[in-house]
Amino acid sequence: MSVMTSEAYGRTHRPLDRSARVLVAGSRGLVGSAVWRHLTREGFTDLVGPGSAELDLRERRAVFDWFAATRPDVVVLAAARVGGIKANATRPVDFISDNLRIQVNVLDAALEQGVERLLFLGSSCIYPRFADQPIREEALLTGALEPTNDAYAIAKIAGIQQVQAVRRQHGLPWLCAMPTNLYGPRDNFHPDHSHVLPSLIRRLDEARRAGAPRVVNWGTGTPRREFLHVDDLARACLHLLEHYDADGPVNVGTGTDVTIREAAEQVAEVVGYRGTLEWDAEQPDGTPRKLLDISRITALGWAPRIGLREGLAHTYAWYAEHLESDALRQ
Repeated sequence: MSVMTSEAYGRTHRPLDRSARVLVAGSRGLVGSAVWRHLTREGFTDLVGPGSAELDLRERRAVFDWFAATRPDVVVLAAARVGGIKANATRPVDFISDNLRIQVNVLDAALEQGVERLLFLGSSCIYPRFADQPIREEALLTGALEPTNDAYAIAKIAGIQQVQAVRRQHGLPWLCAMPTNLYGPRDNFHPDHSHVLPSLIRRLDEARRAGAPRVVNWGTGTPRREFLHVDDLARACLHLLEHYDADGPVNVGTGTDVTIREAAEQVAEVVGYRGTLEWDAEQPDGTPRKLLDISRITALGWAPRIGLREGLAHTYAWYAEHLESDALRQ
């Protein structure tokens, strides 16, 4: 298959065959489920995405057997062990071991089967703690990582390096996308293991229901974060698969950020919590700021569509609808 590539951003003009078999690894999670929804809306008719009970991606032989039997044409690798600052800081072994095994198994099996188009999803935490803002893709491996999630970041960096190695050694047009902080339907709302927005949604909603006069949040509230609705990321995934082919990773974000305090205030407004928000400065803040430079992907014709206030309302509606589900009763 020929590839049309521009010097600047590796543009391609190659729509994916809507009848191609597409593996969405991690299809039950936040990102994978959004990618599945978007591909379905876009007319893809042969999507596959086994759940962890059907296929444990950490088990190498099982992954190779599944690929040999199923033979996907395209792979979106959205499967990962993820969590917020507390989970990353207290369980680094889980985050580096599980993610390395998932990535190596899927990437090696895809290579053995000759999968030509593959998108590996990383994370903005791959960049140095004190990278210049907004963070350009070239900042990768130029400084020390944020210590509260360095194990997860190193695993994701290894995935990027493996994809780039496949491009060099085998010439396959695989690519990497680095999304910023994500949120949306099917997020993890666990009280200890979730990221900041779902954690805030759960705690402030519970405080509202209990009539609690105050809620204490981790850190000072001053770090700045960029938040991207997962449906916007799903659009970006297909856009990149059809419009990008180059060695370097591609940032996916909104190009704007807010303080954690401002985010908490917006969540409180959305869930209807009227109490006081307080901050425990004894707890870690994490990276002071993490705003991505998204000029590479916007040059390819993609742009985010969902604002934070709208996205929070959408996510809270999903949370409220599924409040009695097993996932949210944990």
